[in-house]
Amino acid sequence: MSIAEVYDMTVTRQPLVPPAPPRAPDDMTALQRMRVMRNSPIETWGKRAYQDDIVQGRFLSHSSFIFNTPDAIRHVLVDNYENYSRTPAGLRVLRPMLGQGLLIAEGRAWKHQRRTLAPAFTPRAVMTLVPTMIAATDETIAKLKAASNGPVDLREAMQRMTLEIAGRTMFSFGMERHGATLRDFVMEYGDTLARPHMLDLILPLGWPTPQDFRRARFRKRWTAFVGQLMAERRAAGKSDNGPARDLFDLMQAARDPETGDAFTDAQLGDQVATMILAGHETTATALFWALYLLALDSATQEQLAAEVRSVAAAGTLDLESLKFTRAVIDETMRLYPPAFLIARAAGGPDTIAGLPVRKHDVILIAPWLLHRHEKLWRDPNAFVPARFMTGTPPDRFAYLPFGVGPRVCIGAHFALVEATLALAKIIGTFRIALADKEPVIPIGVVTTQPDRSPMFAITPR
Repeated sequence: MSIAEVYDMTVTRQPLVPPAPPRAPDDMTALQRMRVMRNSPIETWGKRAYQDDIVQGRFLSHSSFIFNTPDAIRHVLVDNYENYSRTPAGLRVLRPMLGQGLLIAEGRAWKHQRRTLAPAFTPRAVMTLVPTMIAATDETIAKLKAASNGPVDLREAMQRMTLEIAGRTMFSFGMERHGATLRDFVMEYGDTLARPHMLDLILPLGWPTPQDFRRARFRKRWTAFVGQLMAERRAAGKSDNGPARDLFDLMQAARDPETGDAFTDAQLGDQVATMILAGHETTATALFWALYLLALDSATQEQLAAEVRSVAAAGTLDLESLKFTRAVIDETMRLYPPAFLIARAAGGPDTIAGLPVRKHDVILIAPWLLHRHEKLWRDPNAFVPARFMTGTPPDRFAYLPFGVGPRVCIGAHFALVEATLALAKIIGTFRIALADKEPVIPIGVVTTQPDRSPMFAITPR
């Protein structure tokens, strides 16, 4: 049976097409793009970006390229990845929160960090953390049951739950005392400092902008808070020659396999910030979007609930048996990729897809565009989890929820396990519906976020 036949058999009704931002006019000027980008870069892309293999333009004095072909993406992110680094604007936005952590480190520093952290994120290591994930999810479900007689903010609930999982897996303690402060930091930064201003895009990285001064003040407060978390964890002591209790134990004990070097205290703080932020915010957002889609698509929600009942009848939630639940997560991250844009600046001249690339030219690889590209996907704007159950995975360079190549997200397996288990348990416990009919529009602010937090109605099954 062909993939198309399997697809047609599993899609027996008109699929849901969720709300999306309007596409920009293709004749939008550079100044207009900069203004729109302040709200969301997603709104700067027109029809050509969803149809053409390559969209070439200008960014200030340099050429810019949007690449939508797997071969070009392989070249930039795998074959010649060392020639492409984060853009100055990207570094301005991320460094205050992540410092020199794994997500934005370059060159030898990145290789050292990647080698040192890798053992903590193997599938075997992640499976030891599953009981912690399940316990935090069960506690969230208990709180939701108590609040199920009125409207519920599931986005906030998912943020609190994934933050609790991040705190326990990182430090072996809950985030009751620190969770509100950490969420305040995240919301403050996202609302005020993560959106690039025009000067952030124009000035060289070494020239501070007014926003950079505000970011520096924010970073001072943020690093002090992370240091407080680390001090509290250290006061609890180390494991007594037994297995590591948490990621902090693993990260403190980690040594570069080539040099034997451990992380410095400052490096460890940046890794903690990176893992907590990347580990909870992106998963919380993915779970929110999955719940939103299932609230719009009751038939798919019931199909997922039926799978959970069948799997749970065996006495435990076996990840390998939650195939449809995982397909819903995969399809959610296709429509709402955690990282909607990968922006790189060329470090030297190159040739991509026959086009000359000069030093400082800007390369854009946008999972948002790739995942909705008309040449790469059937029904690209529709919510169709069945596309991930055909037995044939999508092209590795057309589906990038966690990036690809040497810099693929180190926590991808952790996030997928957490999201799949949490979604199964929540939908296995509740029927969910939206409490209002206003559309929720995705915007790009570091991650693919909703433009508002809708209220949900939840009913115990």
